[in-house]
Amino acid sequence: MGKDYYKILGLSRNASDEEIKKAYRKLALKFHPDKNKSHEAEERFKEIAEAYEVLSDKNKKEIYDQYGEEGLKGTGGGGGGGSGPQFTYTFHGDPRATFAQFFGTDNPFESFFSMGGHGGGPNLFFMDDDMNIETDLFASPFGVSGRNNPFRSQSFTAGSPHVNRSKPNKQDPPVEHDLYLSLEEAFRGCTKKMKISRRVLNPDGRSTRREEKVLTINIKPGWKAGTKITFQREGDQGFSTIPADIVFVIRDKPHSTFKREGSDIRYVAKLTLKEALCGTSIDVPTLSGEKLILRIKDIIKPNMVRRIVGQGLPYPKEPNRRGDLNVIFDIKFPDTLHESTKQILWDCLP
Repeated sequence: MGKDYYKILGLSRNASDEEIKKAYRKLALKFHPDKNKSHEAEERFKEIAEAYEVLSDKNKKEIYDQYGEEGLKGTGGGGGGGSGPQFTYTFHGDPRATFAQFFGTDNPFESFFSMGGHGGGPNLFFMDDDMNIETDLFASPFGVSGRNNPFRSQSFTAGSPHVNRSKPNKQDPPVEHDLYLSLEEAFRGCTKKMKISRRVLNPDGRSTRREEKVLTINIKPGWKAGTKITFQREGDQGFSTIPADIVFVIRDKPHSTFKREGSDIRYVAKLTLKEALCGTSIDVPTLSGEKLILRIKDIIKPNMVRRIVGQGLPYPKEPNRRGDLNVIFDIKFPDTLHESTKQILWDCLP
């Protein structure tokens, strides 16, 4: 069984968007490794981030609710197989990035403790037992507000109910890259390591620097052209924007011997007219490297196909099953015939 994201956040399956945010806010603060020094904090912090990113996204949540983690990540029914473009989610592995996008900083504790004693609002405290915050930071007009930057100072006039709230940040559009696979890679599955270069924010929260990062993509056997692998928020970071998702789109690399047709592959065998009429044996290559002997006794007509069952690519949803190898025949006709040959054929052929 896959991960139970609802259980990780302590929620029921009918939890509202607000309950999901509230649960993440509480647990992320409780298990943040900068505050919580227990041996389990790092792993719990990562699980909480992954659970929140799935349940807070409508599309991912729908797939997860129907197919579970396996379907969401392409290891079961739903997210990773089938015809046409596929959605496959892979957690980017950086829970601090999720935290920073939600709270507007990757170190809120310094911000909290520096607020007291400056006359800018009530003192804020952490409860060591469960890391709850005594003041509701997202509801009180005298606290700090905003989903993307809750620790930003508020401007308000004493006695006035109106508070200036910043608009939520917008996410940059996804950045797509084509990822070409050979038929052998699609046949066996493989691991691709893709190096990306992106801008990341410096500690001052405004200036940026260039950073390289390697993203690992586990290609499952039989994945089809159009399959998408998404790394959330791995694009350029900016002061007032949410980084774009990086999306890799599977493409078929042209093959010298075969052509892909879904989970089937096509091979063109060249025959002479004599072989097409009188019969022959041909060696048919396969993706596994072995050769199969195809004995032909019948007359081969134009557009005829011989199907070799189970010698194609694995089905994405059923990797233990494979498509077929379809042999197409290219009959080579002679350019000229002697008169004597024509007479013989005229007498012999119906």
